[in-house]
Amino acid sequence: PIAELESKIKELQLAGNDNELNIAEEVNKLKEKSNKLTSSIYSKLTPWQIVQVARHPGRPYASDYIKTIFSDWEEMHGDRHFGDDNAIIGGICRLEDQPLLVIGQEKGRGVSDKVMRNFGMPKPEGYRKALRLMELAERFNLPIITLIDTPGAYPGIDSEERNISESIAKNLAVMSRLRVPIICTVIGEGSSGGALGIGVGDHVNMLEYSTYTVISPEGCANILWKSSEKAEIAAEAMGVTSLGLERLNIVDETIKEPLGGAHRDIEKMCVDLKVRLVEQLIELKKIKEDFQNNQTYKNAVEGKTSIECFNYWVNELKENNYLHNHTRMWFASIWIHYMGLPWQLGAKLFLENLLDADPASNTLSWRWVAGLQTKGCLLYTSPSPRD
Repeated sequence: PIAELESKIKELQLAGNDNELNIAEEVNKLKEKSNKLTSSIYSKLTPWQIVQVARHPGRPYASDYIKTIFSDWEEMHGDRHFGDDNAIIGGICRLEDQPLLVIGQEKGRGVSDKVMRNFGMPKPEGYRKALRLMELAERFNLPIITLIDTPGAYPGIDSEERNISESIAKNLAVMSRLRVPIICTVIGEGSSGGALGIGVGDHVNMLEYSTYTVISPEGCANILWKSSEKAEIAAEAMGVTSLGLERLNIVDETIKEPLGGAHRDIEKMCVDLKVRLVEQLIELKKIKEDFQNNQTYKNAVEGKTSIECFNYWVNELKENNYLHNHTRMWFASIWIHYMGLPWQLGAKLFLENLLDADPASNTLSWRWVAGLQTKGCLLYTSPSPRD
């Protein structure tokens, strides 16, 4: 119905241009009707319909955002091990006056471009290229922005031969330890480990009609029901939408899209995304600056607080690279709720010192103690476990 109305509007505009008729009032009425209809339809989209919008061929890709939002773009190529992968693009650029690194997954437009980009499915060399660039960014203290849009990492034989799982796993581990701000934004499809390979960050955004899933709805349906025809049911059950994932605190923020999706007003989408990226970078830098010279923070990481057991744990953490699981929870609770320090800095301290620190479980544990995973239910402990 939206397409029919827009077709009528175009016909009227053409007729008016040809015959010099004044049909502006009629066109405006049809435009208003079209906007109301679009708003009504898009406010009731099912998860499966959102999946289809996320895959829309006219949707802006990483290269579109890079071209519009950033300046002085210099693309960098190759992983220095095997070769280059056009499914992942990355380079140095500026966001207003801030130099930074941008990495994005690119699906390509047109048949030849899609083939060159492998339809947005990165191979191991793509993730290793991203890793090389991220380590370069840390060396020069450049913030990192990633744009996620992939149906998944490429599962072919050559990809497996070059160890795709290791390349993704290493990215997860390294990104969780980088000392520069990282902002990740899902701009279309965020599927499986292919998305996570550039998806570990200090702040995770999703565009309103993007999706973020452990597997595509078709893949899930094939596993559970042996038929991709059940993809709609799978999408509903998996909770693939941005608002659902934000409610679960899996992502930090949903960024609104223009009426009818990003593909209907690419320029506005770029402007809105740019505004949020600038604001988020300022917020992340402020956290670091606020606590870099904070005496409470310095005392905590040096084990010089007024809490004897906490000081002992800090020394044990640094000397033995280990803490008992229960101790980790007490440590995190004192850090967040008694000292008032950001959970992100505590999680970073654990990752830098614990031999068995797993990026995903470590982050989740700290967020849980902070009450972010279970709103309204905080885990408190007294300064001394004996109290």
